Amino acid sequence: MNTSPVMNGLFETAISYPDFDAQDRFNRLVGLDEHKSRLTKMLSLLVNPQGIKQWADKHHSGADQLVNMILRRPPLIVLEGDVGSGKSELAETIGDAVARQADIDITLLPLSLSSRGQGRVGEMTQLISSAFDYTVTEAQKLKSANGIARGGIILLVDEADALAQSREAAQMHHEDKAGVNAFIRGIDRIANGQLPAAVIMCTNRINALDPAIKRRAADILKFTRPNTEQRFFVLNNALSQLGFTQSQINSLVKVTGEISERQYGFTFSDLTQRLIPAIVLDAYPNQAITPDRALIVAQTIEPTPPFKEQL
Repeated sequence: MNTSPVMNGLFETAISYPDFDAQDRFNRLVGLDEHKSRLTKMLSLLVNPQGIKQWADKHHSGADQLVNMILRRPPLIVLEGDVGSGKSELAETIGDAVARQADIDITLLPLSLSSRGQGRVGEMTQLISSAFDYTVTEAQKLKSANGIARGGIILLVDEADALAQSREAAQMHHEDKAGVNAFIRGIDRIANGQLPAAVIMCTNRINALDPAIKRRAADILKFTRPNTEQRFFVLNNALSQLGFTQSQINSLVKVTGEISERQYGFTFSDLTQRLIPAIVLDAYPNQAITPDRALIVAQTIEPTPPFKEQL
């Protein structure tokens, strides 16, 4: 993976794309094809607007107003949904798909969780301002006079509700409100400068985000637990090569969904990081994997409970 340290811990290690490791991780995100395609297209437009201009010239010559309407969208995309739904993994690997589609180099700047402050006065505002200062400076280097970006920057803010919670919250300190204002100014700086940069925010608590930030989002993609079709896709992708029949896989699909004892099914990460490895380890190293044992293993695993906002 192409990585480098950035700004004395302000960000986690920066990642450069295209990158084969990120591509492999991205491809393993099964069942999220619609989100993957939509996010790739949106980010490609934000970091390389020349792409849609070339598309319009080829297919819809003279549609300048349509193109301008698309390009005026704010450079912010929010990924919201339950824990284990794949949003953070997609955010961390989408840069590779964007780099390949737009044919430019992309740098991901993940805001460091450890740098988010200790609650000292003005610390959050300074953190957010510094992150956008660096993002804007790097993006300005990649902007060219002919509109063709020499590269793009993606600023990733995971657990975004910790930084950008609503200023209307009764318990919110005025310094936290200043931090939200700094975030809004940062988004506007990227937009007004027409820079080849975008911001991705991930959150489990969409209702906690400040309304002004949600209004500035070009899109809000909702991630949910996999439905019956998606669970079948994930399990079939892993187990069909072992000789499992569709009926046997459907039995696993059923027990990993909602059942009478619980009103929620497995998350994507429950399936890929817990269930499938557990099925393998149950058989390893002395016996083969069998559908009957796989079903028993699945019934012993409790899926991750849904995230509940505290009122």
